[in-house]
Amino acid sequence: MVNRAAKILLGLAVVAVVFAALPWKPFELDRYFVPKELVFNGAALILAAMLFIRRRTICYDLADALLALFLLWSAASALFATNYWLAQRALGLSVASALIFWGARKIGATGSYRLLIGAVAVAAVCAAVTALAQAYGVDSDYFSLNRAPGGTFGNRNSVAHVAAIGLPALAWSTVTARRSITALLGSLGGALVAAALVLSRSRAAWLAVAATVIVLALPVLASRKYWNTKNVGGRFARLLLAVAIGGILATVLPNRLNWKSDSPYLDSARGMINYSKGSGRGRVTQYQHTLSMAVANPVFGVGPGNWPVRYIRFAPRNDRSIADDGMTANPWPSSDWVAYVSERGLVAALALLGVFAVLFFGAFRGWRDLPDHDAVLVRLVLAGTIVAALAVSAFDAVLLLAAPALLIWTVAGAASGARRSGRTATPSGGTWALIAAGTMLVVIASLARSVTQTMAMASVGTGGHTAGWMRGAALDPGSYRINLKVAQLNARRGRCVVAKEYAQKAGDLFPNAPAPKRVLRGC
Repeated sequence: MVNRAAKILLGLAVVAVVFAALPWKPFELDRYFVPKELVFNGAALILAAMLFIRRRTICYDLADALLALFLLWSAASALFATNYWLAQRALGLSVASALIFWGARKIGATGSYRLLIGAVAVAAVCAAVTALAQAYGVDSDYFSLNRAPGGTFGNRNSVAHVAAIGLPALAWSTVTARRSITALLGSLGGALVAAALVLSRSRAAWLAVAATVIVLALPVLASRKYWNTKNVGGRFARLLLAVAIGGILATVLPNRLNWKSDSPYLDSARGMINYSKGSGRGRVTQYQHTLSMAVANPVFGVGPGNWPVRYIRFAPRNDRSIADDGMTANPWPSSDWVAYVSERGLVAALALLGVFAVLFFGAFRGWRDLPDHDAVLVRLVLAGTIVAALAVSAFDAVLLLAAPALLIWTVAGAASGARRSGRTATPSGGTWALIAAGTMLVVIASLARSVTQTMAMASVGTGGHTAGWMRGAALDPGSYRINLKVAQLNARRGRCVVAKEYAQKAGDLFPNAPAPKRVLRGC
């Protein structure tokens, strides 16, 4: 009964995280990321309660051990962070990711992986639909014009990442569907995902799809003897045709995207591996400066989530990662792995990379021992999802964000859980209580933070100008943006005592930021 409830909960969360967004435009990034984190943390908390509801024998393997090492090292790294609010948020996301993985793995071990893989496929299609809706003329306060067509993600790259990551799950759900109508809908969903990928012009997502196809080509052929029915081949061919048609239509149908180039899709294709100029060159420069940060803090890094706090000390002013206000343009570097090395140290990054390596190579072992033939194809979904995730995470933040992380860890857990072998351990009551209490405390703190951040944005978005920002600062004292805005508003009105108080708070969160210092000098 508990497993059934957990399976339904996780499936609903995977789809719900796609649509979670807020309309308040002053928070152009957080109005997408915070509500998705709220869904993510809420699902992780309920799964944690289900996992810890009673003490059980633990079955673990090398992937579990490496993931535990990653979490423990990350927790130690958080102790050395400059900004503890950011460290708590990033650490909470990592703990929630592990809980999603272990919860999905427990569900997969019972053979109940179909609903979870199907939910990931539905989520990918839903993300594509929101992006296509924006591209073809739907206006909404929940969409952003800055990086269209981003749909309910606010950024076209983020939608493309989710589409690329969910594509293997969509393919499996289509070819193994128990009903013909479900297989047909899966093909239509493939066309929508392909159209969204094309319109996104996301080179990281395009490379992820290409890498997935190349890596899985031979394993798919080798798996033919495990296909349950002859329908698999026909459905797969129809899906490929639908994907091709969707991609072609996206390039020829008129849309509302204002590309500056006359051949935007061809230009993006040409620049996929160009790192001598443009955004590619900017990434290389950012990686160089970020690795300098890692060399200066080799063991535990600068703390989870603290890359934007420390990066401006290691980068020149003309670095393209630095915005006009002297802050980093994004709160993360253009690569998960660069972020992990610089924020948590090399050991943590290698441990997490080891998790994916163990799961990837494990996907090709023991096919004959799997309980059914569909489980063989599920293992290919595992391998494909990992390839896609590693490809996009090499160029953009993915594992650091709630929506793609939820999809990745759900597939990784559900697909690797079937017929899993490993060691067993039965912790003592005290040890189990300590593990449960520590984990629950981190997740509860993350959920509470997501709630208060949402309330703070609502206060600013619906309240009076200055009063709303003041209430927002009280609800979310860890927000640099809100504290700085309160300081600036009060400074303009000559309320220097209040302005200095909040400028100091903002400066404590980002000690190298120039804006709080200007407020303090002006008062």
